[in-house]
Amino acid sequence: MFKRNFGMPGMNPNMGCCNEEANCPIIEPTINKCVEREFCHEVKHICPINTHVINKHIYNHTYTPAYTCTEENQVINNDPGSCCKFMNNGF
Repeated sequence: MFKRNFGMPGMNPNMGCCNEEANCPIIEPTINKCVEREFCHEVKHICPINTHVINKHIYNHTYTPAYTCTEENQVINNDPGSCCKFMNNGF
């Protein structure tokens, strides 16, 4: 009766394999095992980063006095006259 309820192939007494119940193996119900597997994938992302550089040129104006000096030479001839002056005139 156990064999008939499960409908096992090859257990028909007319096939000549298991005419005697003592020699026939009992096939148990199938046990399903569940195996979980994890697959890790690396997904690369490109994150563009732009650096904008601002160069500031700062001119600080300073004023330094530059002193100059000019010089002038004047020549003054104090000539009260000479004795030769009168002689040249013929007097």
